[in-house]
Amino acid sequence: MNLTNYHSHTLYCDGRAGMEDFIRFAISRGFTSYGISSHAPLPFPTHWTMEWDRMDDYLDEFTRMKEKYASEIELAVGLEIDYLNEESNPSLPCFQKLPLDYRIGSVHMLYSPEGKIVDIDTPADLFRQLIDKHFDGDLDYVVRLYYKNLLRMVELGGFDIVGHADKMHYNASCYRPGLLDEPWYDALVRKYFTAIAEYGYIVEINTKSYHDLGTFYPNKRYFSFLKELGIRVQVNSDAHYPERINNGRAEALAALKKAGFTSVAEWHNGKWEEREIE
Repeated sequence: MNLTNYHSHTLYCDGRAGMEDFIRFAISRGFTSYGISSHAPLPFPTHWTMEWDRMDDYLDEFTRMKEKYASEIELAVGLEIDYLNEESNPSLPCFQKLPLDYRIGSVHMLYSPEGKIVDIDTPADLFRQLIDKHFDGDLDYVVRLYYKNLLRMVELGGFDIVGHADKMHYNASCYRPGLLDEPWYDALVRKYFTAIAEYGYIVEINTKSYHDLGTFYPNKRYFSFLKELGIRVQVNSDAHYPERINNGRAEALAALKKAGFTSVAEWHNGKWEEREIE
């Protein structure tokens, strides 16, 4: 039943369990393939990303897990790599030379006009405080900057999957209800998805917040547009706890089918394959 997940975080970054705990839980739930995708190192230390001095340990442990559970599940290793600017993004040689099966490209942070890095992937109430403090409450500026960075990430490449494609939509719409219906916002999103289609990336339907906030990333209102553009999709839970690897999957698959999708991209036989939505 399309039991796969390629976006999960372990103790190597901000996950709450070890790599083997996630894998064993996936096996116990009948998953056919599974991917580990730690937050990649950034140019500065954070509490939520892996450090470069752990990379060899990360890759070595994955190799052991892949061998240990080869008869029970197909495993893949990746990284979720942030776009910050031209000097820090998924296309850099330091990320490209790593022996990974796949890479997820994401935007979690923006630079304020004063050059301060601001994490905008926060709860909605904190998001409001950060926008007011660092961007003088100019939500339009923040949204435009976010999509500008996402577009540049798409142009530079170096990844396979677009992570939580429009994740700001929830916080931004809490800050200003009705934003998602404003024509300029809709135009930004459609331009972004059109670029994704042109470059051929997979878009994950990120289900992490579905049970708590009732939304997917990207927003369900764009599923039909993704289908029109011919974009490949997959369902990932962005799990930080093993027991959440399957959160929102059934609902996401049902929504995709309603939008006209008949298949999702899954990792089988060492490559991405389209598998029918059951």
